[in-house]
Amino acid sequence: MKALVLAGGTGSRLRPITHTAAKQLVPVANKPVLFYGIESIVAAGITEIGVIVGGTEREIRAALGDGSRFGARITYLPQEAPLGLAHAVLIARDWLGDEDFVMYLGDNFVVGGITGLVEEFRQERPHARILLTKVADPSVFGVAELGPDGGVVRLEEKPAAPRSDLALVGVYLFTSAVHEAVAAIAPSARGEMEITDAIQWLIDAGRTVTATTITGYWKDTGNVTDMLEVNRAVLEGIEPAVAGSVDAASEIVGRVRIAPGARIIRSRIVGPAVIGADAVVSDSHIGSFTSVADHCRISGSEVEFSILLEGARIEDAGRIEGSLIGRSVQVSGAVRAPRAHRLVLGDHSRIQIAS
Repeated sequence: MKALVLAGGTGSRLRPITHTAAKQLVPVANKPVLFYGIESIVAAGITEIGVIVGGTEREIRAALGDGSRFGARITYLPQEAPLGLAHAVLIARDWLGDEDFVMYLGDNFVVGGITGLVEEFRQERPHARILLTKVADPSVFGVAELGPDGGVVRLEEKPAAPRSDLALVGVYLFTSAVHEAVAAIAPSARGEMEITDAIQWLIDAGRTVTATTITGYWKDTGNVTDMLEVNRAVLEGIEPAVAGSVDAASEIVGRVRIAPGARIIRSRIVGPAVIGADAVVSDSHIGSFTSVADHCRISGSEVEFSILLEGARIEDAGRIEGSLIGRSVQVSGAVRAPRAHRLVLGDHSRIQIAS
């Protein structure tokens, strides 16, 4: 069995972070989201992995290498444009051959991994198996309609009037039958080859398509809110470890992981939280569910429920919460704060101002 991992998306909902970084490489708990998916695939016993790459190919290759660090062998499959999930299967046709495979969206996060799902698929071998979860707004997902017996009756991509609240999770399992379906479909009105159309073709052709509704934690980490929630979920399970230095005037509370070379000076760290290598936290408070990446500098500030990427600097900035702060960003308090707010905002921006 092989795995096809999609890592070619542009990450428009995570801009401006993704103007300079692949969305699949934005870290949660100081590890790129994509790594969690690769690790769960290898844990399921799959070591032949094809990675679909696009405009961020150089970054993805630099991060994953040949796959040996994960115990896998990675083959890179370039996609000239994001033309749909079924198009990814189409361009991977020769590499996949006639083997069964799992398709995993590189910016998705499934707590608990996929080992059990892969084992069930290997035993039962339907032509396709999809994962579903209940969502509040199904109109932004692929949506499944199930029959009275629980079988999959209909799939629709981002429907204006959803027939159910069951959204497709970004993990699919296929036999080689899906290649016939992909070859038979045409691009949708969005100009993309939809995997939902290919699976619907299998259903209409009388092939066996089964579904598993997951009740565990799943997130599509396509926006900041979901990134912070995934960060929270991962930090819930960390083991405390202090490899850096903590001075006598500092306090560590709860499950906190401090990497080698990090220094905590006259500060309080409340877990769950992670502090990256060579980061320096001085005269500050780091609250729960915060990830501070390598080489960050935080002084005279409070940070909680946030993600700081590598090299970020927070100085005398008061309290920051619910934030995603990019690489080498500098945030500092104003020497003299004016009573008026001065803003330069791009189209479709959102900002919250304390009154």
